[in-house]
This record gives sequence, structure tokens and C-alpha cells, in this order.
Amino acid sequence: MKASDVRVGVLLIEGTNCEDESVAYFRALAAQAEKVHLKQLTGDAPKEMRRRLDDYDVLMIPGGFAAGDYIRAGAIFAARMKYRLGKDLVEFVEAGKPVFGVCNGFQVLVELGLLPGLGGTMTETPEAVLAINDSSHYECRPSLLKQENRGSCAFVSKVPRGRVLKMISAHAEGKILFPREREKKVLKELLANDQIVFRYVDDQGRYAGYPWCPSGATYNIAGLCNRDGNVFGIQPHPERCFYRYLHPDWTRDDGGEGLGDGALVFQSVLDYVARRF
Repeated sequence: MKASDVRVGVLLIEGTNCEDESVAYFRALAAQAEKVHLKQLTGDAPKEMRRRLDDYDVLMIPGGFAAGDYIRAGAIFAARMKYRLGKDLVEFVEAGKPVFGVCNGFQVLVELGLLPGLGGTMTETPEAVLAINDSSHYECRPSLLKQENRGSCAFVSKVPRGRVLKMISAHAEGKILFPREREKKVLKELLANDQIVFRYVDDQGRYAGYPWCPSGATYNIAGLCNRDGNVFGIQPHPERCFYRYLHPDWTRDDGGEGLGDGALVFQSVLDYVARRF
């Protein structure tokens, strides 16, 4: 399969954002990408607009404030998906197809039980939560993320381990937490399974607190994958640094020419699908 054969569905409901940019950037890398509303997948749309999850090779859940983030961030979106598409989602993931959640999309994946993924493909209840930032307010700032994965994650095949990427954090509920009584055990399992993909660092590549870790996330975690590496959630936005001129320091070196750090995530998953299917 070539990148031009890869079909990407960028899923949305009321309150999501960055879906247009995400579609555009997948298309910029030659993939076939389209926006798809949840109702198109659940059959609650005119026949000519309906889609099946199996129509896609990659599913992306973008950022935003889906359903107003009522109850908890991502909870309503996740509940709708699980109720109407749970069986299809499990089959999609177990077939090795990638699922990509950014910011609010990461929150949705956690609420669905697809991440962390310690107790199976999709657990009945969430194994973690993305809670309110330590600062108690919305944080929007450039973030530096160190790639920690040893090779299992489909979304960083083009990012060498140890490389630091610049992306944009934009969240109020980005602090990943695990059950207090199981936190050490969960972290140990995540490390053993190679599920920690990105961690926040400072400008010297050191693990650091606020503002470098804008949420106060446990173990500075910014991105996780499941055991098989094909479900990936990341809190900062790679699409907001897809082109070099979208980086906040774009005028300091090459004038913003070419692709930015965020493009590596998009390129990696397309390369994974092209090689595997």
C-alpha cells in the first residue's frame, strides 16, 4: 500500500476543533482524508452520507471541547462512541489499524478505555483520567516533548528515541492521573510495555515541572500508546506545528521553510499503514 491509498477518517461532533487542519495535513502527505461526523458512522444520517468504520485505515479524534466537556473532558463523546460503535472499535483496533487522539481526542481515548490499555483492548471503565491542570486554568504554550518509545508505537517510527520535538499545548484538563493506590504499579507496567511515548522536558532536555510540564501530569507524561502501539493519545497538538512556519520561533533560523516537528507524527502513522497493509 502507498500513502496515497491510506484512508483517514477525522471524527467530529459538536465542539471539536482542528478537524479541518488535520484533514488538510493528511492530504498534504498524499493520504485520502475526510471529516466524518459520528452520526455518519452510527447510521443517523442520510443514506448517501453514511460511512462505516471499516471504510478507513486510520481514525483520528481531534482536539476541542466535544459536547462542551460536560461531566469530564471527552466523557460524552466517548460514551456515544462506546454505546453505538464499541464492537466496531474493538475490531478496528485488534485488526492493527491506528487510532489517533489529540488533546480532547486523548481524553476521549482514555474515557473509552482504549488507553492506557492495560486490562484489554477496551476496558469497561477508564484506567486513568485527564484532570484539571495544577494551575487550575487553561494553558496555551509551546511544549517540548522527548520521545521515550523504544519502537512499538506506530506514530513515532520516524522520530528517533531521545529526540525532543516542539508542539503546542492548549488544554485545561491535561493532567494524567492513575488510581492513587495503583499509581506505581501502573507506571511500572506502562514502562515495561513500552507504552510511554512522550514526556515533557525543559529547554535542556531535562524532566521539569511548570511551565515546561503545563498540566502537572504524572511522570511528565504527554503521550501514551496501547500495548500494540496502534492506539496513541497525545495532549499537545502536533497539527499546530505541522509546518515550520507554525512554530513560535520560525523566524530565527530558516524562515519557516518546510515541515515542522508535528508532521513527523502524521508521516509515521502513514508509513506504518503503508508497510503493514
